[in-house]
Parts: sequence; structure tokens; C-alpha cells
Amino acid sequence: MDTEQLIQHFNQGKSVTPGTPEHDLLLQCSNDAMRITAELNGAYHTPEEIRELMSQLTGKPVDGTFALFPPFYSDFGKNITIGKNVFINACCCFQDQGGITLGDSSLIGHRVVLATINHGFSPEERSSCRPAPIVIGRNVWIGSGAIVLPGITIGDNAIVAAGAVVTRDVAADSVVAGTPARFIRSIAGMTSEERRACMA
Repeated sequence: MDTEQLIQHFNQGKSVTPGTPEHDLLLQCSNDAMRITAELNGAYHTPEEIRELMSQLTGKPVDGTFALFPPFYSDFGKNITIGKNVFINACCCFQDQGGITLGDSSLIGHRVVLATINHGFSPEERSSCRPAPIVIGRNVWIGSGAIVLPGITIGDNAIVAAGAVVTRDVAADSVVAGTPARFIRSIAGMTSEERRACMA
């Protein structure tokens, strides 16, 4: 099995269990991700160098419009897809085995966690990794400290307020907030005060 086959395995929603060839390869990829993120986070890098390191981490070219403020953390990296004009602020954690897609012009605030892996509920299955993708649409703004759980899709233009825990899909053009996140209102007609309340 190679990395592309492992990604396909995850993208098909298949679990990975310790002691299997899939798990052994996952550990290799995780160590590679730790090496790249340690380099990314360990010293100052120009925007161009950051894009090059993120291209290494994801295994695919990152667009020249992409920007990131380190530190940034990922324990896999190879299942992240980044659109154009994407900005990721400092201290974000992407657990991307299940797949993370960031749509064009999405904004990711400080300390956002995107988690695409669950574990089995029963003790004997607790060590298994169960993937489900996170898909973030175009022009989405995710506020500081938000957590997005596995299998979530966030529609175009949506806002996830700071500190929200997103446990179900978010409709396009909507604002969600709270724990668990719930619909607050549509983007249309928001006042400037309401926008400030969502700011990260």
C-alpha cells in the first residue's frame, strides 16, 4: 500500500486499526507531517516558503494566493485540499485523515480545530480510526476557537462564530454559534453590531 491508496481507503470511509499495513503507513505519514510542521513552526518563513512547506505537507501544489500564519499543526497532511485566496490564522489543528477541503476565499480563525477522525465507542474498538470528511465551502468564515467535527459540510458564505462546536451541517448563507452550534440567522440583513459579535 502507498500513500495514495491509504488516502483512497480513508475517502471510502474505511476504518484503520492498529497492527494493519494501513496503520503502519499512517504512522509513517504522521511522522512525515510532524517533520514538516516542525520546520514550518520552528523559525520565520517568507510567505513563499510557507506555501512550499504546505505543498510538501499536502502533497499537492498550494495556490500562490494562499496565506497562513504559523504555527500550524497536522498529524497527516496528505488529505487537505486548499482553494484559492484561503487564509489560515495561527495555532490551527487539522486532523485530516478523513479529508479536509477548504473552498476558495475561506477564512480560518485562530485555534480552529478541524477533526475528521472518530474512534469506536466500545472499549474493544476504541483504538480504531473512523474517518469522515469536512467540506468547507466558498467564502466561509470560521471564527477563533471553533471546532468542526467529522462528516460536516459548511455551505458557501456561512459564518461559524468564535468558540462554536459544529456537530451538524451548516447551511449556506447562515450564521451558527454555540455548543453545539445552532442556527442564529441568515447572513442577509445582519447589522454591524451582529457582525462584530461573530468576529474572531
